[in-house]
Amino acid sequence: MKIFSAEQIRGWDQFTIANEPVSSIQLMERASEALAGWISENCKNHKKIAIFCGNGNNGGDGLAIARILYTKGFDIDIFVQNVKGKFSDDASVNVKRLHDFSGISVRNFKEADQYNFDAKTIIMDALFGTGLSRPLEGSSKEIVDFLNDKNCIKISVDMPSGMSADGLHKKDSLIFKADYTLSFQCWKKSFLHPETGKYAGKIIILDIGLHPEYHQMEPAKNFVIDEKFIDNIFKPRQDFSHKGTYGKVTVVGGSYGKIGAAVLSTRSALKTGTGLTFSLAPGCGYEILQTSCPEAMFIKGGEDCIDRFPVEKDSVAGIGPGLGTDPKTKEAFLKFLKDYSKPLVLDADALNIIAEDEKNLKLIPEKSIITPHPKEFERLFGAFENSFERLESAKRKAEELKIYLVLKDHHTQVITPEGNVFYNITGNAGLAKGGSGDILTGVLTSLLAQGYSEEETCILGVWLHGRAADLAAEKHSKESMLPTDVIDEFGSVFEELNMRGAMKL
Repeated sequence: MKIFSAEQIRGWDQFTIANEPVSSIQLMERASEALAGWISENCKNHKKIAIFCGNGNNGGDGLAIARILYTKGFDIDIFVQNVKGKFSDDASVNVKRLHDFSGISVRNFKEADQYNFDAKTIIMDALFGTGLSRPLEGSSKEIVDFLNDKNCIKISVDMPSGMSADGLHKKDSLIFKADYTLSFQCWKKSFLHPETGKYAGKIIILDIGLHPEYHQMEPAKNFVIDEKFIDNIFKPRQDFSHKGTYGKVTVVGGSYGKIGAAVLSTRSALKTGTGLTFSLAPGCGYEILQTSCPEAMFIKGGEDCIDRFPVEKDSVAGIGPGLGTDPKTKEAFLKFLKDYSKPLVLDADALNIIAEDEKNLKLIPEKSIITPHPKEFERLFGAFENSFERLESAKRKAEELKIYLVLKDHHTQVITPEGNVFYNITGNAGLAKGGSGDILTGVLTSLLAQGYSEEETCILGVWLHGRAADLAAEKHSKESMLPTDVIDEFGSVFEELNMRGAMKL
């Protein structure tokens, strides 16, 4: 799914109006019916709704929602900045339509402090949506500050008021804190970054029938990885195939006390379909790896640490899990990079070794995949004030080095050398445990060995990793799930993929 800017979204509205054709007020009604439908279906225990409306089209949506929900049996109260104030043309139409509904009260913002916000009240934010290009100020800021303190379920229409669709306003700008954001047609970039996404709560994307041709022809550089994306990438296993069909993987990692990381990476490579798997690790990990991963072949790369890199010929190497930073390991790894030209998957201590000298970045083979978490990214490329700035730096580095960057975060970003960004929306906070990244390294190395392109590997890999984590959380909770539980769910994810593929035949 493409992610559009606020300007592009306005263009999508206008394209729909011109080419469907449909009037702007009819399009507002369509959006409001979709919003009201979701609320009536999902908020059956809350019949009292206080809707705070701005003077623009987001407020117009709120006014229309009020009318529709009132006919569905909800108790509705509307708050506006000024009952006698000026509204946009479409919002004004909905103000007039409310005159036929005597049971709906319309009050000024200043009356909100006298209102009874009880436990059954839903607060709805229809103040600005994507229509605000500056921080909140004046009475709008005051009412949002007032509402954020209320202990009620809060729903934003399209996006939380005070939030920019495309980035950050100035530091410490006030934003409405929603539990749910009911957004139209596509994700907004700000939903996917930690500084802003935390205000949006759970994102619900509602299809309001904007013209599909605009989505097809309008260019975009940012995308959400959805099931349609994945189904177009995933290649089901063929009956007339053999182990050679699915490539060779060499997982390079482990050191004294960190063999577990190599185990996790090796097991995840095995569980995600590689044909042959080798584990290149120090001798101190031999018994552990052969016992934990009997399907993988062991290659000795040293005694207590890896001091040589005899990567199996014709295999794809994933390097870093538990590797350590012993001087002998550093020397051997950097020498290996100087002599190696095939794409690699690099993580953890492999990245930490590279980060010690900026010149080492040029040793990374083109088309390689690196998977830094925010601190590892900082060591490699410097510190940034926020995730939006970090992403822009990642795009520059991916282009400069001709590599693929998997920037791990709550919504992990895949950045290509062409400057495209793919946001992953699977996964959960249960992955915030040591070992989760080691699993991802194994997954990516396995998929790359199986013949997926570097871009396909990154997109499918992060989605697969996150989806398995979601299934693990359902069984064990985010708190108690372990990285090994995630590995155990890969089979269930592949069953889902194969089932969806079979249904399309």
